[in-house]
Amino acid sequence: MTPTAAAARASAASMATGGNSGTCASSGGSVLPPPIPATVRLRLARLLPLLPALATIALLAVPVAPGDVSASGKVTPADAASAVLVVTCALRLLRQRRRVLSPAAAALLGAPLLGFAAAAVTDVDPVLGAAGFLRYAQVFVLVPAAIVLTVRDRRDADVLATAVVGLALVQGTVGTWQYATGTGASYMGRDVRAVGTFGPSDIMGMATVVAYGLVIAVCYALVPGRARWVRPAALACAVALVVPLAVSFSRGTWIATAVAIAAVVPLAGRRRAVRILAAAAACAVLLTGGLGVGSRLLSDRLTSITQVTDAPDHSVTDRYALWSAAVAVWREHPALGVGLKRFPAERDTHASLALSAASDTAGAGQSFVREPLLSPHNMYLLALSEQGLLGCTLLTGCWLGLLTLSVARLARARGGPPAVRGLGADRRNGVGLAAVGLLVWTCVDFLYADIGGPVTVLTSTVLGLAAWWALDPHDGRAR
Repeated sequence: MTPTAAAARASAASMATGGNSGTCASSGGSVLPPPIPATVRLRLARLLPLLPALATIALLAVPVAPGDVSASGKVTPADAASAVLVVTCALRLLRQRRRVLSPAAAALLGAPLLGFAAAAVTDVDPVLGAAGFLRYAQVFVLVPAAIVLTVRDRRDADVLATAVVGLALVQGTVGTWQYATGTGASYMGRDVRAVGTFGPSDIMGMATVVAYGLVIAVCYALVPGRARWVRPAALACAVALVVPLAVSFSRGTWIATAVAIAAVVPLAGRRRAVRILAAAAACAVLLTGGLGVGSRLLSDRLTSITQVTDAPDHSVTDRYALWSAAVAVWREHPALGVGLKRFPAERDTHASLALSAASDTAGAGQSFVREPLLSPHNMYLLALSEQGLLGCTLLTGCWLGLLTLSVARLARARGGPPAVRGLGADRRNGVGLAAVGLLVWTCVDFLYADIGGPVTVLTSTVLGLAAWWALDPHDGRAR
């Protein structure tokens, strides 16, 4: 046998043996899985620092158990995830030993802590004051700062914005189904009010989530995206979210959404905005009409917005009474307020007899319950009564500063030279528009609502996303 023939025969035998051994190894379960592509590993590695923030958003889709979710001491899964977010961010900063925010940015973001601390120290109940300080610090300082320090570039901001829209679609789908099947919260004697997974004890929860998602979707639909599918996908999400927002029957949320969209439209360019909004309005009319959303209930609810003085309903009367009580509490403690979480204890001694002190809730899997009105349903008056002029000024000043910086950075990104605009202003203005829209929405909505319930942690998350756009020292470039 020639050497060539022997080598060929040996090679064939080796191949046959290898095939048999491979089969045996497969049957024995020792075959290794195929390696993960490098691009997939890179994307997973980029998402790893964002996991606590994404978990905070995703856990808001978990159904809420019946009961008063706004009660003190109630910790939801989303709250726990936000605590993990803050801790992991702190550990990462300690390990890297580097300063990300400028002193001015850190001072702006941390200024409300002074008001919280002053109100907590002067509180007649130290335990209640400490609990209030931790809650306010979590919502308005710690979680937003953690988001600012976690988001590295525009792509990370896009991921968080997409997660909020995804959550809004999930909650909106549940809410629309509740309206269509008559399994929602009780409204005007019918179980048609869309509340999502939050239940009737937190009727503002789904409306807030859907409104945040709608504002983000509209902002991304107003500007070009990195891919051609981004704009039509955002427009489709915006149109779809109109339905659950409508059947939430939340007048304050409707007003805040309309004001926020009206604020961002001029910033996106008039021609582009008119085309997008005209198409969205046409689709929304067809969609809502097809689902029967334009019903008498919705019409009556819209009409009631203009009847806050002539013939207000009972909820409006209660709100006026709560606002008057909050102002009366502040007049007795103008500088530092009555103390954090002290408004419920002071309410009855300062409210008028017109206040019913509780609202009726039922439906969506819950029996009839009288929910106590424990806040003035106005964040500014709540801060004024509990923290005084000092705390209210620092808190609202922080929001105003973030809004001013967000608009200024958006203007620089759209109108600056290429060296300033970096990778392209138009491609990243979706994040900037969303930041402005979210801040405007929150500031307007706080005229009719305040913090409370599981959705509060989402408010802190979107505030952090907006703060990143306003305060990011790297101007959106990857780091």
